[in-house]
Amino acid sequence: METGRASRTAIRVAMRRAAHQILDQPCVLNDPIAVPLLGAGFAVDRQREMHPAARAFRLFMAARSRYVEDQLAAAVAQGVTQYVVLGAGLDTFAYRNPFPSLRVFEVDFPATQEWKRTRLEDAAIVLPASLTFVPLDFEHKTLAAGLAEAGFDARKAAFFGWLGVAPYLTLEAFQATLGAIAQLPAGTAVGFDYALAPESLSPAGRAAFEGLAGRVAAAGEPFQLFFTPHTMEAELRRAGFHRFEQLDSDRLNELYFKDRADGLKLSSVKLGMLATAWV
Repeated sequence: METGRASRTAIRVAMRRAAHQILDQPCVLNDPIAVPLLGAGFAVDRQREMHPAARAFRLFMAARSRYVEDQLAAAVAQGVTQYVVLGAGLDTFAYRNPFPSLRVFEVDFPATQEWKRTRLEDAAIVLPASLTFVPLDFEHKTLAAGLAEAGFDARKAAFFGWLGVAPYLTLEAFQATLGAIAQLPAGTAVGFDYALAPESLSPAGRAAFEGLAGRVAAAGEPFQLFFTPHTMEAELRRAGFHRFEQLDSDRLNELYFKDRADGLKLSSVKLGMLATAWV
């Protein structure tokens, strides 16, 4: 990745979150920062966004962020005061954080974070006092060390949001991150998404996966890591988590798309899952 350039997938995810604010009312994820962050040059390609595949991904991006932010709200209600956004990309939670007691740590590759900070400055988006940027190259520093240097208190429970990252990791990197989180005090949790193993997909799912995998590989960020719900449960238990839940698109439709007048809902073609695990 070049210095000063954001992840291409991070940009595409941000564009889909912004398109959700414009095209889908009511929004599943209310995010008034999404459009300004992309700048005056951003415009929704309505024809492209109405394609079933584009619509499905847009809705999934909104639903996964809403799910993690709902889990975060539950953690804050239980007294958690630290939120770590792993692979933050162009995530906007820190700039619309409704919790006065919550400190937010955005962890990302230095180039992506540098690009994001430029976008924030250009859009005149104020950096809240509760936000700490943590530029981290995992090849040179561990997550625990990077967070400690940023003022994270490892003696207190925290919630971790980890969206759009796991499929691009090696198994070793995924296990190391889970292990680091699982070492934190009781009450700590992590919410994340993961890609389903291609061999477990339906024929329609396999076709959709191959198209998506080709696009992200062409962007220089290929998928590497896949699970089934069973193998994910085994990973979470091995890491030391004591409780967890996994949600597929059917469950997300019940939570966030039920009885919509416009009929919007997630596709029945399942490519990934959401999960939360608690220490």
